[in-house]
Amino acid sequence: MKLLLRRKDVNPNRPDHNYQTPILWAAQNGHEAVVRLLLGRQDINPDRPDRYGRTPILWAARNGQEAMVRLLLGRQDINTNGPGCGDQTPILWAAKNGHEAVVRLLLCRQDVNPGRPDLSGRTLIWWAAGSGNEALTKLLLGRKDINPDRPDRDGRTPILWAAQNEHEAVVRLLLCRQDVNPGRPDLSGRTLIWWATESGNEALTKLLLGRKDINPDRPDNYGRTPILQASKNGHEAVVKLLLGRQDINPGRPDLSGRTPILWAAENGQEAVVKLLLGRQDINPDRPDYYGRTPILWAAENGHEVVVKLLHGQGDINPNRPMDRDQRLMWAAKNGHEAVLRLLLARGDVDPERADRWDRTPISWAAENGHEAIVKLLLGREDVNPDRPDVHHRTPISRAAEKGHQAVMKLFLGRQDVNPNRLDRCDRMPISWAAQNGNEAVVKMLLRRGDINLDRLESWGRTPISWAAENGYETLVELLLGRQEVNPDRPDCDGQAPISWAAKNGHEAVVKLLLEREDVDPERVGRWDRTPISWAAENGREAVVKLLLGWQGVTPDRPDWCGRAPISWAATNGHEAVVSLFLGWKNVHPDRLDCDGRTPISWAAMNGHEGVVKLLLGREDLNPDRPDRWNRTPISRAAENGYEAVVKLLLGREDVKPRLRDSAGFGVIRCNFDRIRGLLGWVRICCEKLTIELLLNDDSSEAETVAKTKRQR
Repeated sequence: MKLLLRRKDVNPNRPDHNYQTPILWAAQNGHEAVVRLLLGRQDINPDRPDRYGRTPILWAARNGQEAMVRLLLGRQDINTNGPGCGDQTPILWAAKNGHEAVVRLLLCRQDVNPGRPDLSGRTLIWWAAGSGNEALTKLLLGRKDINPDRPDRDGRTPILWAAQNEHEAVVRLLLCRQDVNPGRPDLSGRTLIWWATESGNEALTKLLLGRKDINPDRPDNYGRTPILQASKNGHEAVVKLLLGRQDINPGRPDLSGRTPILWAAENGQEAVVKLLLGRQDINPDRPDYYGRTPILWAAENGHEVVVKLLHGQGDINPNRPMDRDQRLMWAAKNGHEAVLRLLLARGDVDPERADRWDRTPISWAAENGHEAIVKLLLGREDVNPDRPDVHHRTPISRAAEKGHQAVMKLFLGRQDVNPNRLDRCDRMPISWAAQNGNEAVVKMLLRRGDINLDRLESWGRTPISWAAENGYETLVELLLGRQEVNPDRPDCDGQAPISWAAKNGHEAVVKLLLEREDVDPERVGRWDRTPISWAAENGREAVVKLLLGWQGVTPDRPDWCGRAPISWAATNGHEAVVSLFLGWKNVHPDRLDCDGRTPISWAAMNGHEGVVKLLLGREDLNPDRPDRWNRTPISRAAENGYEAVVKLLLGREDVKPRLRDSAGFGVIRCNFDRIRGLLGWVRICCEKLTIELLLNDDSSEAETVAKTKRQR
C-alpha cells in the first residue's frame, strides 16, 4: 500500500463497479493499518458511499469492527447518521447484528440519533429487543430520546417482537415501563399474550395473565384466540393455564369455523384434546364451515389415539352423513390402517359409501398403493372390489395405472374382479399400465389367459400403441411376443404404433417395429402422413436416419397437402434432418405442395437461416419460385422481417424481388403496411428494386422507393 500510495498515477479514491473505494474495502474487512494509511492522505474521502449508500463507517459498524469505528469517529468529515440500503444507519446495523460495544460507542456521540427508524419503521430498541440483547435494551431504556413502544410498519412494537422471538427477560424489562402498552396489537391483531401462547412460553403466559391490562381471549384478524393457538401447537401447560380463567371461551371458533379442539385433533395433540374434552362448555362434534368435524380431521391425518378419545364421547354424532363417510374415506386414502380398523369396528360406517366422484375407500386405497388397507377392505363382505366410479374406472384400473404390484396381486386373486372391464374411454387396466410403462403390472396381467390385448379403445388405441408412443422399449418387445397383438393396427387418426414412436423420437422402438414383417414402414394416417414425415417435422434425426436406410421407405412421399418430409423439416428449422434428406438422390428439394410452396419458401417464411443456406447450395433448386399467391421466398422472409434470410436470397443472381403478389402488394409496400418498423431489409433491397419499379412504370411504388432513399 505504501509503495502504491507514493505513485502519482495511482488514485487511492477510485471506486470499483459497485462504487466501493479502497478505504471502504479496508474498513469492511477490518484492516485498521491500511485505513490509517489512507486517512493520512488529503485526497481521501472517508465518507464516500457505495452503490447502495453504505459508507466505510456503516460497514465497520455492521461487521462489529470496534477499533475501526473508533478510528473513523475521530474524523470530522464522517456522517454517523448516514443511511444505507433500507435507510439503516450504522447504529441500527450494529444493533441488528448484536454488536453491543459498537452501539455503546456510537451512543456516546451527540450527532447520532438513536430513535431514528429505518424504512420498515424499526428503531434501535426494536432491534435490540428482537435479538434478545438484555443489556443493550436496559441501556436504551435509560435514555430519554428512546420511545420503547414505537411500532414498525407491521404494527409490531419492541415488546411484541421480543415475545415473538421468545426473549422472556427482555419482555419482563419492557413490562416494567409505564410507557409500554402490553395489550397493543400489531396490524394482524396479535397481542403480546397471543405470541406468548403461540410459542408455548408458560412462564410469560403466567406473568401476563396476572396483569389487568391484558385480554387473554382477544382474537387476531383471523379470529384465532390465544387458547386456539396454544391448542393448535400442543402446548398443554399453557392451555391448562388459560382454561383456569373464567374470561376464556375455549369453544370460540376462528373465521373458518374451526375451534381449539378441532385444531388440536387435526394436529394429533392428544393431551390437549383430553384437556378440552374434560370441559362441559366444549362441543367436540362442532363442524367447521366446510362441514368437517374434529374426528374427521383426526381420521384424515391418522391420529388413532385422538380418534379413540373422540369416539368415546357420548355427544359425538355417528350418523352425521358427510362426517361419518368422509372419516373412512380419508383414512383409506391416506393409508391409516389403525384408524380404519377403529372406524370399521364401530359398525356405524358404510365402507361402500362413495364420494362426489363415485369413488369408494377401496378405490382411493388402490390408487395410492396402500396394500394393507386394500387387504382389510377385501376381507369384508360388504365391499364391492369391482365397483366403477363416475369415469367407469374400477379399483384395479387405478392400481394398474400407478403400477402398484402388491395391490394388483390382491385384485387378480379375486374371482369377482374383472381385469378386462372397460372404463368410459373403453380402456382396460392393461392399457393404463402400458401407457405409464408399468412393465411388471403388464406381465402380471398377461399371465392371465383372459386379457384382450388387441381391443380398440374409443380413440382406436391399443396397449402397444401407448407403449410405443412413450418409448417403453422392453414393454413393446414384450407385447410383440404375443400372437394376438397386431403391431400395425392404426388408431382413429390412422396412426399406427410406428408412427407414434417415430413422432416422439423413440429410435429403439421404431427399430423393433421395423424388424417385424407385419409392420408397414410406409403406413399412412388420416392426413396421408408417413412415420418419416412425423419424425422429420419434429426433428427426430436418429429416427429419420434409420428410416432412410430402411427398404420400402419413400423419403419424398407427399401427404394430402402435397408436402414431403423435407418440407416439414424445413418449416421447423431442423437443419440436421434437412441435410440428411439432401444427401439422398431421390429427394427433390424443390417439390411443390398444394399451395405451390417449396421447402425454401417455408424455411424463409419462418426465418430459418441455416436451412435456407443448405437449400441454396443445391443447383436443382429455384430460390425465386412463386407460390399460388405469387409470393416468393424473399417476399415471405421480408414480410416477417428476417433480414439475414433476405440478405442470403439477395446474394443470388436468380432472385429478383417481385413487385406485386396476387393481392397487389409489392415487397416493400407489404413490409411498410404490415411491419412498419423493419427498415433494415428495405435498405438492402432499394438499389435492386429501383430499376424494376421504374421499368414497371408504377408511380406509387416509385414514390415509395424515392421516399425510402431520402430517409436513407
